[in-house]
Order: sequence, then structure tokens, then C-alpha cells
Amino acid sequence: MTYVQGFVAAVPTKNRDAFRTHAQKAMEGFQAYGMLHGAECWGDDVPEGKLTSFPMAVKAQPDETVVFAWYLWPSKEIHDAAMKDAINDPRLSMDTNPMPFDGKRVIYGGFEPLLELGSRQPGGYFDGFVCAIPKDGREAFRSFAKEVDPIFIEYGATWIMENWGVDIPDGTSTDFRRAVQAEPGEVLMFCWTQWPDKATRDEGSRRMMQDERFANMQMPFDGKRMIIGGFEALVDI
Repeated sequence: MTYVQGFVAAVPTKNRDAFRTHAQKAMEGFQAYGMLHGAECWGDDVPEGKLTSFPMAVKAQPDETVVFAWYLWPSKEIHDAAMKDAINDPRLSMDTNPMPFDGKRVIYGGFEPLLELGSRQPGGYFDGFVCAIPKDGREAFRSFAKEVDPIFIEYGATWIMENWGVDIPDGTSTDFRRAVQAEPGEVLMFCWTQWPDKATRDEGSRRMMQDERFANMQMPFDGKRMIIGGFEALVDI
């Protein structure tokens, strides 16, 4: 089964070009070891939150921008083997390709696709989502997504991925569970919706707000703890 690595980081805004160079080299390196696709997306419409938010998740400073990223692998086994084989690759070495951001605040985890709709397009604009859902709510979430996601496609989205957490490590300062205040017995979801561009996303979102099909929908998770944001594709391999 396809394996998804998900990441969220805070990058000094002035380091945008340095980050692009770093990410390009790193993803080319991982691609050589079997990665299918990778994307690094630069925060554009990332709201602050009172309870949870992307900036809070990575303790972003005022002069930092949140990055939302994922790497897709053919399987977890291929990913795990690549992590061992790539250890000496200069494109992936801290000495030859240092991170232009604070790696200690990066949150990351492994996920398996639960539902995919549409197909990936080059570039584009992404809405990113992270939420916590009860472990026994997997099928309820899938049913909810099967009802909701086609409406997003109807209003212009081109690709939607809903991913179920399978390998979510605890961190000392930041991690995915803290990001959404996950409770015992909850699993993390890492999801994205791709749009052709921001204008299509904004218009689609505006029209969906008026769609009566959303009026009585009940989310199978606590939407108050979900974190959301809009991101521009910065590196897409």
C-alpha cells in the first residue's frame, strides 16, 4: 500500500529561496531511492487559531512561514529501506544540504491513503488539513469523505487525498498529536485538496458556503481542533 510521509515546518520567510533549493535537492535524492512524488507547499493563507492552528503546531515566529509537505512512497517497506540506503547521499546530508530552518520544531508522521479522488496536477494551490478522529471512526470518516469530497471536485478541486495515521511519533517540543490536541484513542488524519490556482479555490470555497448540501452534515470528528491552511506549491517532483 502507498505510504505517505507528512510534514509541517516553520521556515524563516527570508529563507524561501534557500528552502526551495534545499527541498529540491532532498526530494531528488529521495526520488533516486524510490519516492514516487513529493511536494513542498509554502504558506499563503494560514490563519492563526485560538485553540489550534498550523502556526501554533510548529511554534512559528512572526518572521516565519508555515510549510506543508508530503512524500509518497510505493510502500512503507520501500520507504524504510530508502531511509537506510540514503544515509550517505550528499543531497540528504546535513553537512552538504543543511536545513535553512529549525528542524527541531518540524512535525512529521507516516500515513496510509484512506480515500483518493481526482488526480494530481503539476503545481497548483493546496488546502491542507490535520484532524484527530476516534480509532473506531475510520469507516465513518471514509463515508463522510465520500459524500463531501465529490462536492469539492464539483466546485473546481482537482485532487483530494485523505490519509490515516499509522506511524505518528511523539516529539519533545512539537508533534502531530499536540498540533490538534489529540486525545487517547484518537488517530491523526493528514489531508489535502488541490486546486488549479488560488482564484479557483477562493471562488469554489465561496460557492460551497452557500451549498445547502453542507447544511446538515455532521463531521465524525471535532472540527474545533482541526487545523487548516492554504498553501502554494513551491517544489513539486
